[in-house]
Amino acid sequence: MLAIREQQSSSDRAQQPISVDLPYPGFQFDLCLRNQYLISKGFKAPIAVKTGTTIAGIVFDGGVVLGADTRATEGEVVADKNCEKIHYLADNMYCCGAGTAADTEKTTDLISSKIRLHSLNTGRQARVQTALRMLKQMLSRYGGYIGAYLVLGGVDCTGAHLYTVHAAGSTDKLPYVSMGSGSLAAMATFETQYKPGMSMEAAKELVSEAIQAGIFNDLGSGSNVDLCVITSRGVDYIRPYKEACSKGVRQGDYSYKQGTTAVLETKVREIKFDVVSVTEHKMEVD
Repeated sequence: MLAIREQQSSSDRAQQPISVDLPYPGFQFDLCLRNQYLISKGFKAPIAVKTGTTIAGIVFDGGVVLGADTRATEGEVVADKNCEKIHYLADNMYCCGAGTAADTEKTTDLISSKIRLHSLNTGRQARVQTALRMLKQMLSRYGGYIGAYLVLGGVDCTGAHLYTVHAAGSTDKLPYVSMGSGSLAAMATFETQYKPGMSMEAAKELVSEAIQAGIFNDLGSGSNVDLCVITSRGVDYIRPYKEACSKGVRQGDYSYKQGTTAVLETKVREIKFDVVSVTEHKMEVD
């Protein structure tokens, strides 16, 4: 009887549904509470480091031009002079990143893989609006704790699109945009020179001038100008498009002939030493 009851109980358990704990929607503040507890115990939290970037984009007649500088900073230190800030999402869309370099890199990599899976499941090219929805949902879920400020541009079956995505998940759609610490100088350039229906070459020069305005007026931006031109025919990633801050050429020759500098004093001292022991080693010869 006991064996029969055990078999029945095991069969009943097999028929019962397995409960799975699903994650709660929204941002979880468990780590924030942990950090507050550690700080109350004397743990020194890491200091936030200011970053700097100038990224911009513009819609022209037939596509989108994205631009970025190439300087990566850690506070007052220039960490990288040739940083790549225009990230690949899909064959028809790219994304410029400002803020924390690690956050922008990993965020765009994750969304790029999701877009690839979406294209394989649907059997067609993903739209720019799809990538925008993925980005804003991911960043909004973390409540701005991921320091990624993005300029998304691409061309799909509905035309050319340009968006800005903030770290908290808010988005904008405009014909020309700029983000980063040098965005004010870049936006001033757009406001004075932008015209609807610009050609590709005119749009490239305008984005280049906007990025250079950020480079010359913002200490966190510098080095070169990278451009990414996206049309229905393909993508032209130009790196670098222009070297805004190149080293100057030395005007004089700093090599001097021997004897140019006068020798004021010469003193030679003899070093005395004693030979304590001499050891001879014979070399083995095959």
